[in-house]
Amino acid sequence: MTLPYRAPWWAGNAHIQTILPALIPVSMPAYQRERWDTPDDDFIDLDWVNKNLLTQPNQRLIILFHGLEGSSKSTYAKTLMNACAKNGFTGVVVHWRSCSGTMNRQAVFYHSGFSGEIDWVLRRFATLYPEAARHAAGVSLGGNALLKWLGEQSEQAQDIIKSAVAICSPHDLKAGSIALANGFNQRVYMRNFLHTLKTKALQKHNEHPHIAIDINLLRRAQNFNDFDNAITAPLHGYRDAEDYWRRASSKPFLKTIAIPTLVLNALNDPFIPAHSLAKAKETSPAVQLEYLEHGGHVGFLYGHTRPNLNWMPKRVLQFFQNSTP
Repeated sequence: MTLPYRAPWWAGNAHIQTILPALIPVSMPAYQRERWDTPDDDFIDLDWVNKNLLTQPNQRLIILFHGLEGSSKSTYAKTLMNACAKNGFTGVVVHWRSCSGTMNRQAVFYHSGFSGEIDWVLRRFATLYPEAARHAAGVSLGGNALLKWLGEQSEQAQDIIKSAVAICSPHDLKAGSIALANGFNQRVYMRNFLHTLKTKALQKHNEHPHIAIDINLLRRAQNFNDFDNAITAPLHGYRDAEDYWRRASSKPFLKTIAIPTLVLNALNDPFIPAHSLAKAKETSPAVQLEYLEHGGHVGFLYGHTRPNLNWMPKRVLQFFQNSTP
């Protein structure tokens, strides 16, 4: 039975549901950090909980790919990893390059279509822990990249992970970029994203002065159209922002997903217009669309009067447990 969701009666506003969860104290999981070298002479950092339990047969391993400029310190990562620890599962947060607190070595960063990174990471987990019951979750940007990978791999994904969940992931990157370029979204969320993204990009330019980015456009960027034209597209092999948004959006890949996959979104997400979300006819039978009236962007405040953040991790783990024997 699906775990029902109910937002607090006083938290009907999408921005309250998006912002308040980040202000609620959540204890830091007892992370154990590990660094992996990448195939292109770079590195990624992973933060584990209950890694020692992987010696047990059929241990459940929950692999999380975080969102834009997130990390293992993000509220949603802490709540999910704490839930893994509480339930005796092994959890791991895979940091995108530059997001673990240390700048990566190569010129590339990460982006919404970085499914090649997901491919080698998940295949390595499968090689290292073949006896574990492996599941993958992605949040926002991480969810988009995970859905893209699932569609690209189709039946081949069955040998790598058991099931997947995408949480508040965009299905149409252009629609999301437009939504974040106006009004309150631009003044608050977009400004916050660009603050760290620009800082990193300028550092990257100083360390790799040969890279072909538009430094002037980067400095004056006010939205994702500017930023993606200035650095994301040229760094990662796209013609421009429009080409990146079209080729990296997850919606066209949903029809070829072959493993049980939950696509969880809130219809009042200020980052993702409801009209841009995939319809059932645009997905494969393996995909379960779960669109909630409320929840904001990765907020999912739960309860009646006193809110908590327990619903999302419970729903994710419920899906993983129900999708496998």
